[in-house]
Amino acid sequence: MEPVGEDRQPLSVCTIGDLILDVLVLPSRPLVSDADTPATIRLAAGGQAANVAAWCSAQGARSRLICRRGSDSSTRLAGAELERHGVEVCGPVVEGRGGVVVSLREDGGRRTMASDRGVAAGLAASELDPAWLGSCDVLHVSGYCLLREPMVEAAIEAARLIRGSDPDRPGRVTVDLASAHDIEILGAATFTERLEALAPDLAFATEAERAAVPGFDAAWVIKLGSRGARFPEGFYPAPAVDVLDATGAGDALAAGYLVGGPERAIELAARAVGLLGAMPALA
Repeated sequence: MEPVGEDRQPLSVCTIGDLILDVLVLPSRPLVSDADTPATIRLAAGGQAANVAAWCSAQGARSRLICRRGSDSSTRLAGAELERHGVEVCGPVVEGRGGVVVSLREDGGRRTMASDRGVAAGLAASELDPAWLGSCDVLHVSGYCLLREPMVEAAIEAARLIRGSDPDRPGRVTVDLASAHDIEILGAATFTERLEALAPDLAFATEAERAAVPGFDAAWVIKLGSRGARFPEGFYPAPAVDVLDATGAGDALAAGYLVGGPERAIELAARAVGLLGAMPALA
């Protein structure tokens, strides 16, 4: 990806996926059955696509999230926080509950998540407004879109719209593969077919996620956790940092690469693991 130059307008990034309310749980010691374990618990906006949009905005990019939202208080809380991060939220608001994810931190910064996606997975291609894509340079697709109907059709249509928005300067499409476990449940062949229909210019993945789709060929950014990442430009090591919460570090890395290239990606990922939650710190 070509980073933003000083003589250019700020990059415009559009993401598509979920807007959720993250419930972050950091126990002070291992959980014990039938016991009350002291913990730090926080509510925050989240969702892979929302996280990337927020980290792009924190770097001065113009950011927009396309998602299907519920009518409940959790959605309003998450949406208000995302807007404080400077992200424009677009998409239908429908009756029903929004997404909520409980993220439980484990030793070493790893986490276990329990997810209720709510109405988000119902986003349909017919609900997209081409104007949302027309002014964007990059469409970043959450891999969770490719796991569910009809969201997969919405993501593929969004990719078609951004590429056709300006014949002389078509937008680029990137994707983050979500989770190897979910790809396995769906089936590697089905997920690969959906990737091919999306035809991303660049794909982000962990080593396990990359291995889950061996038949798919693209330019890759491989996230290696505490070791760093492999970019089309080569391997970049991660600095040694204290890990508070690894939630969203991969999303920060993706946003950093889209806006500023490999060095920025590594910098933001290192910053993200020192924060509680998946969003950048508000000024």
